[in-house]
Amino acid sequence: MQQDFANSVVQESESPLMAKRRSSPRQPLSVKPVMLGVAGFVAGAFMLTLLLVGHSVDASVPVIQEEWLAVSPLKQVEGQSSKKVILQPGDAAVSALGKLGFPFAEVIRMTKASKGIYSLKKVHAGQAFSRMDEGSRTHVYYGVDSKRRLHLFTSEGEGWQAELQQRAVNRRQVRASGVIQDSLFAAAVEAGIDERTTMNLIDIFGWDVDFARDLRAGDSFSVLYEEYFDDQGYMRGSVILAAEFSNQGESYKAIRYELESGNTEYFTPDGSSMRKTYLKSPVKFSRISSRFSRSRKHPVLGYNRAHRGVDYASARGTPIRAIGDGRVAYAGRKGGYGRFVEIRHTNSAHSTAYAHMLSYGRGIKRGTRVKQGQIIGYVGMSGVATGPHLHFEFRVRGRAVNPLAVKHAPAKPVPEKELVQFRQVAGNLLGQLSWPQVALAWE
Repeated sequence: MQQDFANSVVQESESPLMAKRRSSPRQPLSVKPVMLGVAGFVAGAFMLTLLLVGHSVDASVPVIQEEWLAVSPLKQVEGQSSKKVILQPGDAAVSALGKLGFPFAEVIRMTKASKGIYSLKKVHAGQAFSRMDEGSRTHVYYGVDSKRRLHLFTSEGEGWQAELQQRAVNRRQVRASGVIQDSLFAAAVEAGIDERTTMNLIDIFGWDVDFARDLRAGDSFSVLYEEYFDDQGYMRGSVILAAEFSNQGESYKAIRYELESGNTEYFTPDGSSMRKTYLKSPVKFSRISSRFSRSRKHPVLGYNRAHRGVDYASARGTPIRAIGDGRVAYAGRKGGYGRFVEIRHTNSAHSTAYAHMLSYGRGIKRGTRVKQGQIIGYVGMSGVATGPHLHFEFRVRGRAVNPLAVKHAPAKPVPEKELVQFRQVAGNLLGQLSWPQVALAWE
């Protein structure tokens, strides 16, 4: 799971929060991120610090923001014209290319030319076709993803040809921080952080902080991350370089580091892995509605009996994650548990149970191997339940224990031979994370 989210830099749809932020004419906030180009990050921070020493920062005063990501319109020259069509849900390549003025027979020839390079059957909503006519030649572009685009073009006497081109990727570093009052997401929005970066922050600290029950007003966070943009200026993803999360007076720090093996993981400043054997919670966003108890009055049956797990009240359809690696020992209906999954973990003494599911995750059946963080089902209220929630149990040699009291061992630390290099990387990133923050307002 950790390597998946650590390396998932490219994402194919623009963040709604980023789009909203760009569309707002001016939104001064109480907490703002530092946004500097990578090349000028050090010099900019140093100069701004000198300017602000002994002065308070007025967050309501707008600071001109360099729009280096703005896409310049195509320069029109004589004999040249361009058009663009964004695919809507249900659109196919035929209809999109038709809107660009290509007759059906021409689209068939273009489809044949692209076959083997990139199938036009794979186009999807949100992406765009653009056409440029240049004298007797025609060019058509389709953004396959943030790294590649399909180029269809006519060639004298040879008809349509196709090629895949590499797209330029722009990046910038951002430092943001905030204090939680109502919710982590509200504080992240206030700090100017998009929701994908917030989700990554939750994943990084999810082994130490139960975001379903541990957050308190006054908890705080600082994040140093990179945002990635395609050649059209759309944000395609982000990756957290370093972060600090303070929860109930205890501080946790994480540094992103690429091991010599090629794996990228998050570690504490001393080189211990952030990753633990088990996640602290099988659902990211919920509240605990019932705790482990030897005797509890059942809300449906009306009499006292042991409650051998923890109930997480969540919205119907909320994803349920396997808290650790293992193999599915049972997947099916089981009496009052409703739709039920049991996972036998790699430590054969441990197993976990997930009940009252709405439905199962893709491919989840008896014998399926699962990885930590994999979606195994969705919150529902099947079986005996008064509302949508997940009933979760942690069992040691078949006996249920309190899931909230289980201690989780960390994964492997940074190898000893890499510690010198790691400390250099960690020192640099933590230094940037602690730099004074300057309030900025978007123009």
